Amino acid sequence: MRTRVAGTVVLGALALSVLAVPAAQAADESRGDTKISNVVVNGGKPVVVSATGTKTITVSFTATDNSGIAWAQAILYHGTDMDHSDSGAVANTSDGRSACTKVDATTATCKATYTLTAQENLINSVAGGWKVWAIAQGKDNDYVLKENVKSFQAQRLSKLTVNAAPEPVKKGKTITVTGALTRANWDAGTYSGYTAQPVKLQFRKKDSSTYSTVKTVNTDSKGNLKTTVTASADGYYRYSFAGTSTTPAVSAAGDFIDVQ
Repeated sequence: MRTRVAGTVVLGALALSVLAVPAAQAADESRGDTKISNVVVNGGKPVVVSATGTKTITVSFTATDNSGIAWAQAILYHGTDMDHSDSGAVANTSDGRSACTKVDATTATCKATYTLTAQENLINSVAGGWKVWAIAQGKDNDYVLKENVKSFQAQRLSKLTVNAAPEPVKKGKTITVTGALTRANWDAGTYSGYTAQPVKLQFRKKDSSTYSTVKTVNTDSKGNLKTTVTASADGYYRYSFAGTSTTPAVSAAGDFIDVQ
């Protein structure tokens, strides 16, 4: 229930913020020579949030107009468009707008921070692709509005474990390698198994710094991993997950096997 209430509050804030913008509409629109460019979200990296975590990120962009920039605003949202968004975030400023710093007579760099929080504006169904809605207005009242000026990923933090046994083991005998792939469950505030995902089992010899893939194993209905290999040399086994649009890549710390 907390998630639904929080989600409603976020959407309400988005609606109020848009209504507060004089020319704001869902579709792209412009008048005159105002432009928005160089949009950067979270330093260009996906926004990864833990099961109960909060992440504050920075969104910056360049705004230009031949008369100079009067103000600008960006809103983060998840959905096909702003009118159909199911979650989002407005800037952590008193008016929800970006702080614009004058570069020269026509150009300003605009920046603001935004907060994404598990069980509030982050629930499992909104993991993946998010968008940036933005508007900038010149001092001559020219403006530009972009429905999706930039996209980025909001991802559920992943964890991966590994255990190779028995240890020590005689050369030529069977080693069983188990593990589990879990990721943040933003709805429940805990970690849940990531099911039916391909995960690479990798090995590196004791005196090497490079892992090589031995085989690919799929997680079961609880996110667990289990496979066997033949003991050949001292070294480290690990599982490595390539990641998806909703979940970042992760590799387990290597587990050492002493082969005798």
